[in-house]
Amino acid sequence: MQSTLSRVCVFCGSNAGARPEYRTLAEELGARLAADGLTVVYGGARVGTMGAVSDAALAKGGEVIGVIPRVLVDREVARRDLTELHVVGSMHERKAMMNDLSDAFVVLAGGLGTFEELFEVATWGHLGLHRKPIVLLDRSGYFDPLLAMLDHAVDEGFLRPGARALVRSAGTIDDAMTQLRRPVEEQPANIWLRPEQT
Repeated sequence: MQSTLSRVCVFCGSNAGARPEYRTLAEELGARLAADGLTVVYGGARVGTMGAVSDAALAKGGEVIGVIPRVLVDREVARRDLTELHVVGSMHERKAMMNDLSDAFVVLAGGLGTFEELFEVATWGHLGLHRKPIVLLDRSGYFDPLLAMLDHAVDEGFLRPGARALVRSAGTIDDAMTQLRRPVEEQPANIWLRPEQT
């Protein structure tokens, strides 16, 4: 069971998005995590919403740990003024290290890389490789289609309700912080069976 929360991984974009509220929410989240004494673990860039999260957390005196693959150091403009910056060999190593360093995950609006990170840690949770909270933080409706798709996967028998419940959602930072501290239920051993087969 999750007993302590000290490091929160934030998955977000190397782009800022089409609307200013995406950056604003990223800044507010970074500031809140720092104010609550929580270390931010993120993708190590100084651009996009990644830059916004780290800017705000550092401005509040928070600790920020970046993890970035060598191939993206120049492309995503790695941030050098972090508490720690880990340069790794691949995207796989990046995700594994971010998981190892973190007690929970918050996902902000982002593109393919953000979706990949979300679904990889959700799959790891589904397989019982970790029991860390995963929260989509969204007050603009960005993730509504994705949440509907997950519900559709349950309806169509491809996703069990317990696995669906691993991906939580929050419309406010206060709600997200509450959900980050709520324990994750252990996944059943027979995760590959459909309900009528158990």
